[in-house]
Amino acid sequence: MKLTIERAALLRSLAHIQNVVERRTTIPILSNVKLAADADRLGLTATDMDLSLVAHEPAQVARRGTTTVAAHTLFDIVRKLPDGSEVGVEQAEGDGEVTVRAARSVFTLPSLPADEFPAIGEEQLGVQFGMGSVDLAKLIDKTRFAISTEETRYYLNGIHVHATKGGATAMLRGVATDGHRLARVEVALPAGAEQIPAIIIPRKTVAEVRRLIDSVGGEVEVSVSSTRIQFAFDRALLVSRLIDGTFPDYERVIPNGNEKLAVFQRKEFASAVDRVATISTEKARAVKLGFADGTVTISTVSAETGRAVEEIDVDYAGDGLEIGFNARYILDMLQEIDGETVRFEMASAAAPTVARDPSDASTLYVLMPMRV
Repeated sequence: MKLTIERAALLRSLAHIQNVVERRTTIPILSNVKLAADADRLGLTATDMDLSLVAHEPAQVARRGTTTVAAHTLFDIVRKLPDGSEVGVEQAEGDGEVTVRAARSVFTLPSLPADEFPAIGEEQLGVQFGMGSVDLAKLIDKTRFAISTEETRYYLNGIHVHATKGGATAMLRGVATDGHRLARVEVALPAGAEQIPAIIIPRKTVAEVRRLIDSVGGEVEVSVSSTRIQFAFDRALLVSRLIDGTFPDYERVIPNGNEKLAVFQRKEFASAVDRVATISTEKARAVKLGFADGTVTISTVSAETGRAVEEIDVDYAGDGLEIGFNARYILDMLQEIDGETVRFEMASAAAPTVARDPSDASTLYVLMPMRV
């Protein structure tokens, strides 16, 4: 193998590759990236056996070949090379080392045979459809903050995606919850996705798909079966196992008919919660909202750090209400609301609260209150 490639192009793909490769693995070959020089491009492949990524970059190939080297080491080398440099990658036939050259730097890296690397290729899965990167990004951005990180409840460690009807319109819905908050968003159902099974896309896969959207963008070809999902971008192919579990009946926790309505100015509300939460202890992060006609008092008390109170205007007319929430959960949600205002629909201090973006009917959030 012998090739030359622009540093920026190689770094772009290695940035995605190193996110897939686990830093600690008991199988040495899985620490490596497979490099395949063919015609006028370099293919880079990584896998952790659940998530696999194949990326391609243009290169000047003098001698075709395939090898593997440590993914994180190669990424760190290329990241530290001078901007605009040309990177040469070379391995003599039968040699157990790969040479990487750039400017006046030379690195010699141990390699493992490419035939030890797991076979990865484009799969034919049951349901196939094209999806705009804007809609896919929305499905991810509006929900992923609510994905659970509790490994014992593995079925919550991803975004639940399924087809549904929004009135007379077919929609693709994404839902995430950690048991304390829930995020739900809908986008138009792409043509060809009518038969998509109800699936749970793992957190790690969600994160890498989002990075690829930023890096590559454009139309994404999605293929789905009951156990796997595949995202085909212009220069990259991501294949992932789905979470083998049943997502809970989330509709049961979304209340209907909460009659106490409050409309906040989103930025003002977020700033006030953030300031008051400075006092709350890191473990609880609890803030109390006290509603009266036209105002809400945001407060917190900590035995260690003191008290904080701030009052802001709110569009609220009704009986007085005091309700507590995790401040971090409020702020995470407000970051994903694009409109100028946010509407809280409440029933009591113990019942789930629904939050909506009045400018976007496709999104809905549920917050479980805290006792404060």
